Amino acid sequence: MTKAADMFNLTGRVALVTGASSGLGQQFGRALADNGAAVALVARRTERLEALKAEIEAKGGKALTIEADVTDRAAMNAAFDAAEEAFGTVTILVNNAGVAQQPVRATDVTPDEWRRVLSVDLDAVFYWAQEAARRMVAAKVHGSIVNIASVLGFGVTKGTASYAVAKAAVVQTTKALSVELAAKGVRVNAIAPGWFVTEINDKYLESEAGQAMKRDIPMGRFGAAGDLDGALLLLASDAGAYMTGATIIVDGGQVVQIKG
Repeated sequence: MTKAADMFNLTGRVALVTGASSGLGQQFGRALADNGAAVALVARRTERLEALKAEIEAKGGKALTIEADVTDRAAMNAAFDAAEEAFGTVTILVNNAGVAQQPVRATDVTPDEWRRVLSVDLDAVFYWAQEAARRMVAAKVHGSIVNIASVLGFGVTKGTASYAVAKAAVVQTTKALSVELAAKGVRVNAIAPGWFVTEINDKYLESEAGQAMKRDIPMGRFGAAGDLDGALLLLASDAGAYMTGATIIVDGGQVVQIKG
């Protein structure tokens, strides 16, 4: 009999999570460690990473903190090197680091703002996935890459052009990588969250405009901590062994609702 606890068990796996100092990334680090993975926590704010590391270790888990800007290729390579030295080849990459767009109309987006968003939300996703895949293939190990997209990759609201374009491209990047890496034993999938309250958007989501958005979500609420754990563990573990090129939407029904 196959038991869920065995299918989702990540003991012996090495995970690397970008943007792990807050919000979704912080929760991803916890979920992976709670299910047995040794976790390399990557972000620019090391004091926050150290707090999460201490939390994970207090529960008997293994964690490593790595300071890196995801747009810095040298820092990226150093991060993978550090994770390998501590735990072995990274076999789970969670490409979570991202930045929000300044809320301006498409006609007002400056070249600098466009590049700022795309360099983090798309370019870095591709390069970190590329490097993780290269190392998995070289080590002849099977692995999983999980890219964090967004519901704005499927539908656009005013003032989100740069971000929406980047996240739509993450979905397509996931497909492109999955086709080329499947035969090598590397699965590439994505998660597209809906609106989750984090420190990046909490003030807006708590505002009158944010509350109006919540009323448009069929489940009637924003995403909460832990709501993405199931999708993450499915894609990272053997439970999703025959899944690649997929994007799982976790949004309380927001995308499928037809507005009149």
